[in-house]
Amino acid sequence: MTTEPGRQPPAAASERIGSRPWPVIAWSLWDWGSAAFNAVITTFVFTVYITSDAFGDGADSDLGWALATSGVLIALFAPITGQRADRTGRRTFWLGMNTMLVVIASAGLFFVAPAPEYLWLGLLLLAGGNVAFEFASVNYYAMLNDLSTPTNIGRVSGLGWGLGYIGGIALLLIIFFGFIDPEVGLFGVTGEDGMDVRISMLLAAAWFAIFSIPVLWVMRRRQDQRQLPKERFRFIESYKRLFATIGHLWRTDRNTMFFLIASAVFRDGMAGVFTFGGVVAATVFGFSPGDVIVFGIVANVVAGIFTIAFGALDDKFGPKKLIVLSLIMMISAGIIIFILHERGPMIYWVFGLLLAIWVGPVQSASRTFLSRLIPQGKEGEFFGLYATTGRAASFMAPSAYSGAILLGFWVTDAATRGEASHWGILGIVTILAIGLVLLLRVKSATRTDSALTEAPVGGNADEARLG
Repeated sequence: MTTEPGRQPPAAASERIGSRPWPVIAWSLWDWGSAAFNAVITTFVFTVYITSDAFGDGADSDLGWALATSGVLIALFAPITGQRADRTGRRTFWLGMNTMLVVIASAGLFFVAPAPEYLWLGLLLLAGGNVAFEFASVNYYAMLNDLSTPTNIGRVSGLGWGLGYIGGIALLLIIFFGFIDPEVGLFGVTGEDGMDVRISMLLAAAWFAIFSIPVLWVMRRRQDQRQLPKERFRFIESYKRLFATIGHLWRTDRNTMFFLIASAVFRDGMAGVFTFGGVVAATVFGFSPGDVIVFGIVANVVAGIFTIAFGALDDKFGPKKLIVLSLIMMISAGIIIFILHERGPMIYWVFGLLLAIWVGPVQSASRTFLSRLIPQGKEGEFFGLYATTGRAASFMAPSAYSGAILLGFWVTDAATRGEASHWGILGIVTILAIGLVLLLRVKSATRTDSALTEAPVGGNADEARLG
């Protein structure tokens, strides 16, 4: 009997924990908890706080440089950290270590008072937390194969990603109504000296720490015992292995290489949707800051629900079909928003939420697609490559957004670039469309080849075996 490449044989599959609900829920709760960093710190609360006038002129530019630097570090080291976890057999340990670093950085943001002299403390903690979060995500994603079977991997991934959206909204609501919105919040906290935001950072740190415990508890023995034989981790040798892996992929499994490239492009397009969605709402459709927050909450709830629901479609029809459908729907919604932008806010409410429906399914199906391709024992290394290619393309969406606005300013009668802001929508749509075109040449993830078993990847032949 043959088995799907990269997955365990039937005998081992019977020992999988994907068919038992608690381990899957425990794993998904890390996604729920991680929203404290994604939604609260990097999107809606802390980054808005640290780019306010209290931190001096140019704080937003400094934020960009700090995050760009963290992106470079992630691109350089994510594959190595994943490879280290694979080869030392300590994936759960490194998930715990990097999660702890994120929690420490998040809690440290409490000390960032609203004054220019605290700007770089905040940026350093934010950038460091971002690096640790991406490293943790590499190991977290790499656990997906151990938690699922080929028949339920889409639902397992969708549950985690969906809970991530919903968890972020739950925490945002607690923070908004508990500390930021009222003049005097819980425990007598006020906005004086930025205390409402600073206390929120402590809550975010505690939230992530608490909800990361279940997966560490469940996986601490189960997964690491099933890894390949442990090896001593050598830093320089790891880069040699990395380049050997890339070269071997190009020679024997270009399908996986093409997917990594295609996913980097369309994932950056989706990052652009999140980054500039609120900007478009405010500048093009006249949303107030409160309206933007409400729209963001509703959009994330919608995305979370549909991500969980569409996990079954991933299992039934395959991740590629779900990604293609989702990208087509997102591109269509974006074009309609661009064409009908003069019709008022209702257009954005309707088609903006329609676009949000498909963002989560693309993200979830992308990691299941790659999980179906990865040889057993190399999950961390390949998800490290996944993170690296994503960071390598991270300039595309911002550049396309700004470039499209400039193009619109040139080809229309707009008096200012602000009057051409709606053209930025086309920039994001263009990136999504390029990603879709690249994806179409990628074969479905249910493959029968075993190219990766034919030659060693930076080591001996046993290391290249699938099972």
